Amino acid sequence: MPLWLAATLSAALFQCWRTALQQKLRGTLSLNAAAVVRYLYGVPPGLALVGAWWWIGGGTLPEFGPRALLLCAVGGLLQIFGTVFLIASFAPRGFAVGTAYSKTEALQGAVFAIILLGEHISPLSWAGVAMGVSAVLWLSLAGQVSSLRQALRATAQPAALCGIAAGACFGLTGIAIRAANQDLAAADTVLGALCTVVVTNIMQTAMQGGWLLAREPASLAAVFRTWRNAAPVGLLSALGSACWFTGFASAPVALVRSVGQVEIVFTLAFGRWYLKEPLKPRDAVGALLIVLSVVLVVIG
Repeated sequence: MPLWLAATLSAALFQCWRTALQQKLRGTLSLNAAAVVRYLYGVPPGLALVGAWWWIGGGTLPEFGPRALLLCAVGGLLQIFGTVFLIASFAPRGFAVGTAYSKTEALQGAVFAIILLGEHISPLSWAGVAMGVSAVLWLSLAGQVSSLRQALRATAQPAALCGIAAGACFGLTGIAIRAANQDLAAADTVLGALCTVVVTNIMQTAMQGGWLLAREPASLAAVFRTWRNAAPVGLLSALGSACWFTGFASAPVALVRSVGQVEIVFTLAFGRWYLKEPLKPRDAVGALLIVLSVVLVVIG
């Protein structure tokens, strides 16, 4: 199995798991405090991953020049804004619509990668990207819209616009991180990606932690009080980011984001076998379409 494919599948699994744990923190922490947890508590595990990989494989730690640092900062800030837009889309009756349109990140990322990085993928991979995005939209909007006209009308809703903005930010995040890894030109791709994770997480902690200190000082104290529940979130976030960044360093952004759509399949499986929720026929069909889209992307 190619490195980028294994890394992306693992990233989707870790992200699904981390999101489930992070939702529990929303009952005890504010929105910004729950968000900063993944960065703050992700730094120590990230450093441990760098040390373990370097100890096992050796090699030289990459040097971050001004351009690589700037790209890490931009990528980290875009991820923060993407999360803010995504949560803003969760207005009353807007959760499904906002989530659905945020998943256009794969398609938007592919277009941005062509414009900004000069990347190109095969027609078969483009078909896989389109199929994956369509399947996610269909799964998310089922019961919300009943016709193409309603789907187009839903696009003008504030929730959809915020979801599209979130998808754009997440797509651009992948491009910034891929460009940062290319600038490093590390001999060991994985070691370079792991170092990029740590540097980006430190910057994100400073950015959103500084905002929290200035606007919600009481919430910052709560972040440290809830360390027992927050630490696992940081660990899963570090593992997920390590896999995402390895994927971005090893393959075109469009392919990584498209394969990452299997997170929906993992979520459905978690609900079916762990929470004992019934699997609806449309969910099964949507999951199969997403898997087929991944197959098309990989073959292409």
